Amino acid sequence: MSTIGIIGAGAIGSAFAKALANQGIAAVIANSRGAESLADLVRELGPSIKAGTREEAAAQDIVLVAVNWSRLPAALDGLPDFGGRIVIDANNPIEAPLFKPAELSGRLSSEAFTDLVPGARVVKAFNHLQPHLVSGDPKAEGGRRVLFYSGDDARAKAQVGGLIEQLGFFGIDLGALSVGGSLVQFPGGPLPGLNLVKFG
Repeated sequence: MSTIGIIGAGAIGSAFAKALANQGIAAVIANSRGAESLADLVRELGPSIKAGTREEAAAQDIVLVAVNWSRLPAALDGLPDFGGRIVIDANNPIEAPLFKPAELSGRLSSEAFTDLVPGARVVKAFNHLQPHLVSGDPKAEGGRRVLFYSGDDARAKAQVGGLIEQLGFFGIDLGALSVGGSLVQFPGGPLPGLNLVKFG
């Protein structure tokens, strides 16, 4: 089974960690303030989630990154080449309190993100749902909550799709980053914020 790391312990990173913990899936979570600052969070989440350093989280087989957009370069700076490992881009090019879209010069946010994680096979996922829906029961509405994902590497997408299924969600592959990244990008894409459920 693939090991999992999480860089960023804000709303999305913590929600993803809780979704993993709900299924007893182990992960290492890190933030910029150090493992000690995560003591309360990991105590709440349970024994499958451990606090670690940024380097420890980044060394796992699958690494989810969820950091305020303006802090992404610093959060990822200096990490070794990812060497073909999977990095999940769960970021949105916007942040509180102003919610002003970042200047991307016509690029998709996932394209800009990919530049920050050399050697990674990037999959866009977990950014389009509100955090409480990521951490909540994916079958609460009687079906299975939908999670979209996209990427340019078929095997990486298959692994992330398998993880989504393991968490109890219904995964839908939106294709390449150039297509799926545009559909789920917030702001601008048509899919963020939709709570869709697959029945049957």
